[in-house]
Amino acid sequence: MEMKKFHHVEKTWTLDNLQAKTTEEGRKYFTEEGQSFPSVTTVTGHKKQAFFAEWRRKNPQESKRVLVRGNKLHSVIEDYINNQEIDLTKIPANEAQLFIQLLPELNRIDNVYEQESPLWSSTLGLAGRVDCVAEFDGVLSIIDFKGSTRRKSPSDIQEYFMQASAYAIMWHERTGTPIHQVVILMSCEDGHTEAFVSDPRKHVRQLKDIIESYKLVKS
Repeated sequence: MEMKKFHHVEKTWTLDNLQAKTTEEGRKYFTEEGQSFPSVTTVTGHKKQAFFAEWRRKNPQESKRVLVRGNKLHSVIEDYINNQEIDLTKIPANEAQLFIQLLPELNRIDNVYEQESPLWSSTLGLAGRVDCVAEFDGVLSIIDFKGSTRRKSPSDIQEYFMQASAYAIMWHERTGTPIHQVVILMSCEDGHTEAFVSDPRKHVRQLKDIIESYKLVKS
């Protein structure tokens, strides 16, 4: 198993801290200046909120399993990119396998700018924590990590593309540096892995539409 050492870029930018709070309307973030914004995932997923709430009610064990899987997979990926030693014997077998499968795609990352960092945009009226800002195949990108029970097609993950594109806009707004690539790295329990790569500009119209839809529902 090839374990890479990642280069981390020396920071010349500053990101404001955000305080998070879960409300009846979903997760909200609060800036140091007192502004509040709904989370990216709350807004982009608001049309499916009722569906997934019902699914979680009917499938509590699977819902918990998927949540734990996502948290553990994100944690080991974050440690790996932070050049920490990975002891796979201390990771549950399922998440360890998902991580191992994804290594060839993870190793395409380098020159890491941020991980699990707060971002917000007054233009979009959204906030959240980005998985990773780094170069992917040499191109500065927003990178999101996903575990999945089965493989998905690009048409299945339009919500993920919108989320990543929102973070691209936030990053540009907060740092002045544009991002022209979003990447969704997915490891599936059926043994399949995928690197979905797209231009965030392709998803801006859809993102703006879902933001307007959310505002109408909440008004």
